[in-house]
Amino acid sequence: MDIQKIRQDFPILGEQVNGKDLIYLDTSATSQTPLKVIEAMNDYYREYNSNVHRGVHTLGTKATDAYEKARMKVRSFINAKRFEEIVYTRGTTAAINLVARSLGDLVIQEGDEIVVNEMEHHANIVPWQELAKRKGAKLVFIPLEEDGTIALDSVKAAMSDKTKIVAITHVSNVLGTINDIKSIAEVAHEHGAYISVDGAQAVPHMKVDVQDLDVDFYAFSGHKMLGPTGIGILYGKAELLDKMEPIEYGGDMIDYVYKTEATWTDLPVKFEAGTPMIAEAVGLNAAIDYINEIGLDNIYQHEKELVQYAYDKMSEIEGLEIYGPAKDKRAGLITFNLKGVHPHDLATALDSEGIAVRAGHHCAQPLMKWCEASSTARASFYIYNTIEEIDQFIESLEKTKEFFSYEF
Repeated sequence: MDIQKIRQDFPILGEQVNGKDLIYLDTSATSQTPLKVIEAMNDYYREYNSNVHRGVHTLGTKATDAYEKARMKVRSFINAKRFEEIVYTRGTTAAINLVARSLGDLVIQEGDEIVVNEMEHHANIVPWQELAKRKGAKLVFIPLEEDGTIALDSVKAAMSDKTKIVAITHVSNVLGTINDIKSIAEVAHEHGAYISVDGAQAVPHMKVDVQDLDVDFYAFSGHKMLGPTGIGILYGKAELLDKMEPIEYGGDMIDYVYKTEATWTDLPVKFEAGTPMIAEAVGLNAAIDYINEIGLDNIYQHEKELVQYAYDKMSEIEGLEIYGPAKDKRAGLITFNLKGVHPHDLATALDSEGIAVRAGHHCAQPLMKWCEASSTARASFYIYNTIEEIDQFIESLEKTKEFFSYEF
């Protein structure tokens, strides 16, 4: 890949922060947006802004075609069997909540078990906690290994004939752990359970084939894969989505409304009440085109080189602790703490150098407890980052360490 050419596609990378060139190392929170995506959304608003699935006029038809073209693009991108299996949502969180509410109400009974683990983002724990409360079910946690990975034997031990749903992330947003979703899905299905996967940190960075993984549900967000905020995707097997009830009601998702009841339209629109995120779908379509032009294999390899380089350099800094698996077993992010420096102070110091990292609990407080830390700092990498930026990041870490170790 020509990284410098790619960087030119991202206008924000030309900005300065505190008088320094921006070094953006917070893609795990949200990725930056290439000009092609911005222009595609601008074109929608300038040339064919209209609602979808309603009007027969030219603008409405053009908007509907673009909206549904994006759905077909997503279907191909993750290799879903049918376009009806692609449901637009506001993001990963909304997608998981849809599954927890609709599937949960359908299949969970008192005494049933829902299998989760401590590395999950709050979006993939809290909805299942609430489902367990509503139904009198039990949460069962798969224990983590010392390096923050999950052993298949532990997965098998956590499941029983009472297991009805397994909820797990594909890639940890804190540890960078890449879970063996295909094997975990196989174990879940052996117990007659359904598997719901949080793929927010996976889809932008590696090839995901939902048919090969044999997952029942898979959720991800546009804003982490070069697209706009406010749009996400829920993939669900059609036979399951058919049985599930919608959780939002209103326009577009109905078939017919009587005075005292209503019937629902076909998949996937029965889960998409009201005016949807049309411009965002157009932007997501353009983002997928951009990713496909570069190639996910190239993206994965570039991130692998960056994270391994950064891991080695950071490991040389005395007092710096890295959380999660070894450098060759993780996705493109590193969560860490620097002894004697609060993560928020560290992030502020780096920001003064133009470097954006995340600091806090990363919406993963159970995992923070497992890490024996109240908060951490995180650097995450993507297609627009360079080795030179990592060198500057390391230099700024050293300066910060020196500053906070100085006795005033």
